[in-house]
Amino acid sequence: MKVGVILSGCGFKDGAEIHESVLTLLALDRAGAEILCFAPDVDQAKVVNHLTGEDADESRNVLVESARIARGEIADVKTADASALDALILPGGFGAAMNLCDFAMKGPDADVNEDVAALVRAVHAAQKPIGAICIAPALIARVLGKDGGPTLTIGTDAGTAGAIEACGAGHQDCAVEDFVVDREQRIVTTPAYMLGPTIKHVAEGIERCVAEVLELASPAGVA
Repeated sequence: MKVGVILSGCGFKDGAEIHESVLTLLALDRAGAEILCFAPDVDQAKVVNHLTGEDADESRNVLVESARIARGEIADVKTADASALDALILPGGFGAAMNLCDFAMKGPDADVNEDVAALVRAVHAAQKPIGAICIAPALIARVLGKDGGPTLTIGTDAGTAGAIEACGAGHQDCAVEDFVVDREQRIVTTPAYMLGPTIKHVAEGIERCVAEVLELASPAGVA
């Protein structure tokens, strides 16, 4: 089984959340899935010093930074072929809401990277499952909200949930260790570090989310 993973940089304040990304890759590898990592070849919206929390006066490339997490095994998302994938997963981190789209700045009026949006739409149109973690469900809401309104979760934050609903999706409150599955839309989401509080709690939810995505992608899930 081949699963695409879209990363958004390296570091939770301006890129992909590293714990969420690694836990996703680990869960997929343990399940025997073949992992294909992708990221857009664009500059980050901003760079943050993760020690001080302050913005840094420098530029970084999303694909180059994502390669740190993928150990160099990654490709430009514009080269991704939905027909070659059985499922797609998007870890969170502010990069998902700043580099893959600008939901962090524009909320329900966000623009989504064209190549990322095209891959999400193609995978969804092929009725293959999509997993989204932490804030990444906001991107899914923006891309697919007008195409049937999937039910998603980002945890329990009312403001973010309201913005997701404004995109046309439904929101369901969810504990960090759990996940929400929209079986009709074949979308699985989990809150992760939208709730935390620690990596062990986040790991439980991500492992369950990944397992559900793989189940939906299996012959039994397709049936």
